[in-house]
Parts: sequence; C-alpha cells; structure tokens
Amino acid sequence: MKAQKVGKMAIFSVGAVLFSAHAGGGFATGNQANTYYVGLGWTGIVSAIIAMLLLILTMREAMVMYNQRNLTSAKELFENLYHPFDKLEILFEIFFNIMVLMAVAAAISGAASALQQYFGFNYYACVVAVGIVVLCLTIFGANVVRMASTYMGMAILVTAIVIYGMGIIKGQNIGAILANDFTVNGFMNMPKAILNAFTYAGFQCVTLPTIVACGAILPDRKSCSKAMWISFVMNAVSLVLSVLMLISWKGVYGETTLPTLTSLNAMNANWMVVVYGICLLLCLISTAVTTTFGFVARFENIRVLKNVENPVKKRIIVSAFIIIIVSMTISLAGLTNIIKYGYGYCGYLAIAIIIVPFLTVGVYKNYHTKSVEVKEGVEVYENN
Repeated sequence: MKAQKVGKMAIFSVGAVLFSAHAGGGFATGNQANTYYVGLGWTGIVSAIIAMLLLILTMREAMVMYNQRNLTSAKELFENLYHPFDKLEILFEIFFNIMVLMAVAAAISGAASALQQYFGFNYYACVVAVGIVVLCLTIFGANVVRMASTYMGMAILVTAIVIYGMGIIKGQNIGAILANDFTVNGFMNMPKAILNAFTYAGFQCVTLPTIVACGAILPDRKSCSKAMWISFVMNAVSLVLSVLMLISWKGVYGETTLPTLTSLNAMNANWMVVVYGICLLLCLISTAVTTTFGFVARFENIRVLKNVENPVKKRIIVSAFIIIIVSMTISLAGLTNIIKYGYGYCGYLAIAIIIVPFLTVGVYKNYHTKSVEVKEGVEVYENN
C-alpha cells in the first residue's frame, strides 16, 4: 500500500457514499424508521444511533483489511476475514445476492412510482428511464460512483434536514411524548432496541462491497476512520430527525406504507411535498446506484466474462443483467413486508456473518497486520 496523503474531499466522498447508500427508499419513505424505531419510543432514538455506530465501525474494519492486504474483491475480503475457514465466505454471497435483488428492485420501482405520482409520467417508461440512469452511473467505476454519491448525498442531507426539522416543529410536542414514554415504559424496550440496532446495521451491510471499492483510495486506518465518522454524523443526524418527526406524527399516518408523505400532506405545506419528492427520488436512485455497483464490482471479473476485455462493457453486461432481472421480478409483497421480513431476516444473518466477525476477528487481524517496512513511499505489510 502506498504511504500517500489523501485529500479532505476524497475522505468526505467515501463517507458520502455510505450515507447515499443508507438514504434509500426505505429511509426516505419513513418505512424503515417506522418499522424499527418509532414503536420503541425514546429507546428508538438510542437504537438508531447505535445502529449507525455499528455500521460505520464495521465498514471501517472492512476498508482497513481490504486496503492493508491489497485485496481486489469482497470475496477475497471475506476469505481473509474467515481464514482459515475460507469457504465460509459463501454465507456473505448468499446474504449479498438476496439483499441486492430486494434493494435494487424496491429502489427502481419506487423511483418510477415517484416520477409517476409527482409528474404524471408513464410508470413503465419511468422504470426504463431510471434503469438507464442507474446503468450509466454504475458502469464507469468507483470514481463516478463516489462523485455521484457525494452530490446526491449532500442534496439528500439538506432536504432531509429541512423536511424533518419542519415536521418536528409542526408536529406534537416531541419532548413531552418522549418524557411520557420514559415515565410509562422506562427501559422496558431497551433489549428490543439493541436487537433492532444490530438488525438495521446488518441489512445495511449490503453496501459493503461498494464501500470497500470506493474506499480503496484511503491509504491508512486514520483516513478510513475520518471518512466513517463523517458518515456517522450524516447518517445519525438524518435518521434521528426522521424518527423524531415520525414519532410526533404517528397518530396521523398510522399503518400507511408511506409515513413521511402522509405526514407532509397533513401539514398542508405543498412546497415541502415538492422538496420531499426530489429527496425521495434522489434517495431511491442513490441506493440503486451504490447497491448495483457493489454487484457489478463483485461479478465483473467472473470466468464467463473473461473474453470481454473492455471493463466498461463488462459492467454494462452485469449491471444490465441485474437491473433487467429485478425490473422483471419486482416483488408483489409490498414495501412494508420487504423491509420488515426480507430486510429483517437478512439483518439477522448479517449480525452473525458480518458485524460480529468484523468487530472481533477483524479488529484483531487488522491490529496485528502491521507495517514492517517503509521504502521509497511504499509500505510493506506482514499479514497474520
């Protein structure tokens, strides 16, 4: 690994990729926050913060291992993590492929639905248009994904803060609601809050291949840590604001699939609905881009494509394949069921095969993989 300095913008861009990946359809619609946090009352706020902490710490250890050992794929990463039980990496393959199908399908169909609802465009035309946008943003490599995610991430962060901030102000007294919940329930919901934090962080780990690929520009643990703490602030602030707003409007949106939109409509603020529409579209596209890119990075070098020398052509083939597949197999189960059951069960699996291993074995291996020589700007590592 080269011992080189990395600019602040590069560090920020990696953090923004993780934020853009997290800020997807489930986040923007409020469905994820409602499913995992709102019902927990004040402990839901604690749960959301713990989830984001677990996520960034896991991603940091993954990036450090990936970069220290000069790895080139998520497969190699998990073989190194599980070594000497290298074959266990198949567990990540199972988790990743299932999550990609669900996440990209929901993102593309959700973005198309948003375009149809807000602008009256034909739904199927929107599916094709959004698919083409995602395809274009994923075939030109990690640099384009970092750049696109940085700009989309900033737009999402600003609009989310505005929307959720105004929602909190216009809603019921959130301080009184949380105080009453603490008085009535105390710490009763804390075990569930901790489990939900691990589960939520778990299914967000579907973005890990994208994060390590984009984070390959970070030369050391310090820069990886900086990028992830930036991401933690962005993710935690937006998620907590989302939960606070939804708690204050729970009596209005009830069991609807789109809690945030229902709450905004009840505020009679048309400009906020327009801003939300933009935010929702960006969130859906950003998740589709980052998730699809992780799939492309994983499969662009498989044996079937060995005769395709042009890397862009390889990415077009893989990206088009996954987009076409998910577009043709969109689940009829509905967004709520996908998030509650599909994401939930994948989250449980990820706790066991990603979060716990990286925060235990991964930390140990990264700590004991030390630079033993620095010569002419190149660090040589001794791996355990």
